[in-house]
Amino acid sequence: MNKRIYLSSPNMGGEEQKYVNLAFEENWVAPLGPNVNGFEEDLKEYLKVADASVLSAGTAAIHLSLVLLGINAGDSVLCSSFTFSASANPITYVGANPIFVDSEAETWNMSPDLLEEAIVEETKKNNKPKAIILVHLYGMPANMDELMAIANKYDIPVIEDAAEALGSKYKGQALGTFGKFGILSFNGNKIITTSGGGALVSNDYEAIKKSRFLATQARDNAPHYQHSHIGFNYRMSNIVAGIGRGQMKVLDKRVSQKRAIYEWYKELFSSVKGVRFLDEPNSDFYSNQWLTSIVIEESVTGFSREDLRLALEEENIEARPLWKPMHLQPIFEDCVKYVDGTSGKLFKDGLCLPSDTNMTTDDKQRIVSVLKKFI
Repeated sequence: MNKRIYLSSPNMGGEEQKYVNLAFEENWVAPLGPNVNGFEEDLKEYLKVADASVLSAGTAAIHLSLVLLGINAGDSVLCSSFTFSASANPITYVGANPIFVDSEAETWNMSPDLLEEAIVEETKKNNKPKAIILVHLYGMPANMDELMAIANKYDIPVIEDAAEALGSKYKGQALGTFGKFGILSFNGNKIITTSGGGALVSNDYEAIKKSRFLATQARDNAPHYQHSHIGFNYRMSNIVAGIGRGQMKVLDKRVSQKRAIYEWYKELFSSVKGVRFLDEPNSDFYSNQWLTSIVIEESVTGFSREDLRLALEEENIEARPLWKPMHLQPIFEDCVKYVDGTSGKLFKDGLCLPSDTNMTTDDKQRIVSVLKKFI
């Protein structure tokens, strides 16, 4: 069988080992250390943000952001429905209730119209939401001007889930830096990886300082172990952070590679009617194109998303349906939702194409051959 072509696999740049070896040489193998500090400084400089705290996962970063905002049991939090479950799960960790908001067709991200409708209607019920978690899906920036205007109008803090969007920008500003908090992920399939891990970023220096305290079991400043707050074991280790420092050296290169893959697919499908890409709406939007994603109009193409996915899988080439919306997930199906069917249709007809920066010329030729034969 041919070797597996992955959707998005880790791609080391060559300098990661240097930082990892340094951790071993200096015996900084326990959590915290020079690589952790250095990785945080790298992120601050890249994003032009006040401070960053590197953590064990992006999910941990969302959880901490809710804790820092004082979200309690019984509170309500608005959340993009069209996303991975990690965006919504932390809402339940603090005992709050997720309220899901559907997508707009243009960016596939949170609909400003439905967001405002949700705020107005829930406030009428004496249930004004305490926070908004909006997601930048597949690296595509959300419509930040409209969304932030609504959030500011109703004085609701925004948590930007930019787990898929490191390297993306809106009007030249890095995603994750518009709201009160920004969330990053360095999972194995992300544009850069530390094998696992994430980060919480903010222009509120004191909030990030407190996040570090909470993420290290909230140990008070005392010669003995003393705790006045509930803490979490969420800090990134010095070894893992070393991988991150090396990956930061190639982040811009990875963005260029991902965008080139997107352009390659656009050309490949240029003569196929009924296939629509997740495109940047205008020059305000700059996507890292983490995963090149398409929607297939079966009535025009004569084939479905699943037909194409299975044809690729038969040749050991990984493709994946778009996220199943949270309001359609069994665990969340009883939650309050403001939806118009947009994300449901995207899930039904959408596909993420293999967007691996490790793809070789031969790998691409295999994909071309499968597509030509199938189409």
